[in-house]
Amino acid sequence: MKRVLGLLALVLLAFAAVLLGRAATLRSAQLQVAPAPRLELADPEAMLERFAAAIRIPTISHQDPSQDDPAVFQAFRDHLEHSFPLLHATLRRELVNERSLVYTWPGRDPAKPGVVLMAHQDVVPIEPGTESNWEQEPFSGAIASGFVWGRGTMDTKSKLVASCEAVERLLRDGFQPTRTIHLVFGHDEEVGGRDGALVIAKRWEADGTRFDWVLDEGGAIGLGIVPGVAAPVALIGIAEKGYVTLSLIASAEGGHSSMPPPHTSIGILAAAIERVEGKPLPAALRGATRQFLAALAPEMEFPMRVAVANGDLLEPVLLRVLASSPRSNATIRTTTAVTMVHGGIKENALPATAQALVNFRILPGDSVQSVLEHVRRAVGDPRVTVEVGDTHTALEPSPESRVDSEAFALLARTIRETNPDAVVAPNLVLGGTDSRHFRALSDNVYRFVPLHFAADDLKRAHGTNERIGADDYLDSIRFYIRLLQNAG
Repeated sequence: MKRVLGLLALVLLAFAAVLLGRAATLRSAQLQVAPAPRLELADPEAMLERFAAAIRIPTISHQDPSQDDPAVFQAFRDHLEHSFPLLHATLRRELVNERSLVYTWPGRDPAKPGVVLMAHQDVVPIEPGTESNWEQEPFSGAIASGFVWGRGTMDTKSKLVASCEAVERLLRDGFQPTRTIHLVFGHDEEVGGRDGALVIAKRWEADGTRFDWVLDEGGAIGLGIVPGVAAPVALIGIAEKGYVTLSLIASAEGGHSSMPPPHTSIGILAAAIERVEGKPLPAALRGATRQFLAALAPEMEFPMRVAVANGDLLEPVLLRVLASSPRSNATIRTTTAVTMVHGGIKENALPATAQALVNFRILPGDSVQSVLEHVRRAVGDPRVTVEVGDTHTALEPSPESRVDSEAFALLARTIRETNPDAVVAPNLVLGGTDSRHFRALSDNVYRFVPLHFAADDLKRAHGTNERIGADDYLDSIRFYIRLLQNAG
């Protein structure tokens, strides 16, 4: 027995030595670049006011487009035209479906594939009843306490207006890009982008147009969001999850509630929902999430560095840790969310049918079909049908863009030049962006905004008290100027 225990101890010591050795020999993968000289901005107060004025225009998009107000989108276009005269005098502007905007800045070398900067004009509504919870009025565009407040500051008028400021400044400086630059500002991203970005992308696809890279919203510079990493983490989205909502419909005999069967359709549906929630799709450490961990492992403190550096050996442990919080769990599996339930018309009548809608955000590697098959197996009840609720909104996960491309290096270089303390990591975007429609137009589709957010800030987008730092906004203008200079 002593010999066996001694041998086991040696094996454990050897295993520990391997784990520690692999962690100790990790080398940072961060690009080593000199910080760019800090660019002086002419009249930053005016820049902030132009941004604030854009926030004051309530360009709300609704699920029912008939509820949209065309006048506010016209007012937003007028504001851009008034604010950026050189841009409008030099770039070619196209209006798509009466609201989406495409600006084209011809490059010196038309043979080179162009690049695309994306943002969207529209914002989500304010949840009724929450207006009084805002520290500043939701569409005030107030500049107060070091922040610019209002719906759209984070998502994504800051990117839209800052991009225009960058182009205006470069034009004033006499800059002309080598590659053609396109600014694409959709009007309906918050409801899927089907009348805006999708139409624009289909036109270019039909023409056989290809782009060197596309940059949309998605990742940002996170502060204190990665355990074991003290530095700000610049998250570049290299892929985004897919999307499908499944409809579960339970059927049973109707009739009077005085003579009920053992289970009504609502009871049958409730049991089916419990089975679906109890059997989530399996977790997997792959793709963008694995690359995210690999990029950050050298920057981590012990013991996190040991665990992540040996992810191939300790994968079950890592998966359990990541599954322990909703945010990190969403990076390792297709998530399940029961979002709507309908059933019954009267308190004393048995419902013949009951329906639940279950939303899934699909991890790359899974698919709409594999999710459908998994849920049907989980339900396992012939009295419950499971179908795709709306085939028009179902979307497969995006392809993964490479991290060893010149385009990724360009973006990482610009981030490090303008934010020298940040470490850059590829990332999986959990929500959807208009860039999903551009997947056929470039191998290099990335998602990033140069704004700093702590974990508590993330709930502000689409929520109450949406805001961004005033200095952060001005620094984002510097970022886009540098990016376009580097691209040119």
